[in-house]
Amino acid sequence: MPKLNIVGAGTPTPTRDRWGTCFILEICDQRLMIDCGPASTFKMHRLGIPCTSVHNLFFTHLHSDHISDYLCFLMTRFDQCIGTEPDLHVYGPPPIKRITDGIWSPNGLFWYDVIARTNHPMSVHAYQMRGGVGDSRPEPVVHATEYAEGKVAAGEGWTCYAREVKHAQPYIECYGFRFETEEGVVAFSGDTAPIESVVELARDADLFVMEAVHREEKIQTFPSVISETGTLNAGRMAAEAGAKRLVINHQSLTLDPAEETTQGIAEVKSVFNGPMYWARDMMEVAW
Repeated sequence: MPKLNIVGAGTPTPTRDRWGTCFILEICDQRLMIDCGPASTFKMHRLGIPCTSVHNLFFTHLHSDHISDYLCFLMTRFDQCIGTEPDLHVYGPPPIKRITDGIWSPNGLFWYDVIARTNHPMSVHAYQMRGGVGDSRPEPVVHATEYAEGKVAAGEGWTCYAREVKHAQPYIECYGFRFETEEGVVAFSGDTAPIESVVELARDADLFVMEAVHREEKIQTFPSVISETGTLNAGRMAAEAGAKRLVINHQSLTLDPAEETTQGIAEVKSVFNGPMYWARDMMEVAW
């Protein structure tokens, strides 16, 4: 059964219920990771998802709340491996290759840890205790690919497509994703203002993950109206796309008070008639 694990549903600001963005899409007997915001690795393991079970990681964009746990994920995945895992494939807009090489390559800032863990008897023994074979452990291999609009990647039973969205340009390239799979279509808006490309990403999707950072009347008074979406427009885009189910994520502090949450949910439901989920960290959505 396909399932979306909402590892992180928030913004750069930590709250009790949300911090940063990260999703694990379980589909076609695989785990696809979308974004890797603060504390993602720890929260994944709390959900019972070891990072060694993830072989494909997709970044919508490279704001800190979407990428800041990348180093921790890379190191933990390597540390916990037993040498039989497939290489990790990472897909992101530029400069994801430079970022990856800068932290996790023979010339990277943190490669000293790889050297220690592949050579010191203590680390080799820990590797063997986990099931690794041999007197040494292989170095990790990460394939970082930079994408633009169009087809990003494909695997067994799934294909990922990207469309540009409107968020932090010209400083950061920003995209949303559409995963067309044998078990349904799942779309991710990424962070974005209302824009037609997001509607196309979510066209007839079985599940649509869409940000709504403030209630509509508030976002219309904030500078972020040019780069993010409010509750009413999130529901409208989902309805226009014909999405079957909607996950609202990336809620800001302004939506945390109970009365604001209630009103925000009501605004989305006033224009979207399908099942709707108000995301928080550590939540699971199956369909």
